[in-house]
Amino acid sequence: MDRRRLLNHAAGIALGAAGFAAPAIAQKRAKLRLGYLHVVAVDGQIMTGIDRGSFDKQGIDFDLIEFNTGLDVVQAMAAGRLDVLSSGAVISSLLPLGGYTAFLVNDVEIATAQLWVRPDKGVKTFDDLRGKRIATTTKTTAHIFLDRALRANSLGSADVEILNSSMSAAVDAFIAGEVPAVALWVPFNIAVREKLPQAIKLVDASAFYPQSAVVGGWVARQDYYDANKDVFARVIRGWADANDYMVRNAKAAGEALQKNHYPNATMVDITEALKAQRMFSSREWKRLYADGTVTKWLQQVSDFFLAEAAVAGARPATEYFDPSLYLATI
Repeated sequence: MDRRRLLNHAAGIALGAAGFAAPAIAQKRAKLRLGYLHVVAVDGQIMTGIDRGSFDKQGIDFDLIEFNTGLDVVQAMAAGRLDVLSSGAVISSLLPLGGYTAFLVNDVEIATAQLWVRPDKGVKTFDDLRGKRIATTTKTTAHIFLDRALRANSLGSADVEILNSSMSAAVDAFIAGEVPAVALWVPFNIAVREKLPQAIKLVDASAFYPQSAVVGGWVARQDYYDANKDVFARVIRGWADANDYMVRNAKAAGEALQKNHYPNATMVDITEALKAQRMFSSREWKRLYADGTVTKWLQQVSDFFLAEAAVAGARPATEYFDPSLYLATI
């Protein structure tokens, strides 16, 4: 053979081998019990990846289990009912306890948490909140945001009365006039905006970004993660395909999410939810993993939870977050 024919022949063999190998990889399937919250900041990549076949191509199947709050999903993980979870900032309350590994981050929740007040109940400013009741779900992204917003305005938890409940109950209480303020997360703002047009959004989490970035992501039982690195590498590849599609094609991705998974929301709602989170391409995330930025973000959220309830021998983010598999995979 001459050189050109030899190269063409070699390329053909390589392509044939790749085509032959792909089905073999797909046949080695893994099924994971995945707990998640049905909010765009948490399940956007999951649902997009399922719709696009991103995880299927990697031989990954999910037994999807939906939860109402992050606290519910981490409790299910602690009880051994899940192999992996995807949630918001609440993961940083579970991880310092030990026995769990964070290996993947979805986005930065720059404006998903919001503080709404009722002028008809005498609250228009932060000063008006002193001595007032604020409804929220404690130990969640909304609670972390509320704490930072109060501190930034010379208030502390002792200056207000924080009422803990499920987020749906907190929002219902606010709409019913039982409380003058609520700290919530998207998409619960939709009900407030529609049913209480006179309410004021006092501030959202974007006011404290990036100094107080709040991140959520994927967590696995440490023993399961250590024994199945190949499976989680495939999860990362599937996630990266879905994530990068969302970054490049935000409008189309939002339309698909609304049509297939959020029929009760409008496209305006989905667009707002996507704008409330900061997404990066998988390669941009690689830089943020490598330079320690993600580790720092996770630690500052854990610091909040540890201030609320000290944990003896709490593990730092440098131990509970493993960026190495992502860095080797992407």
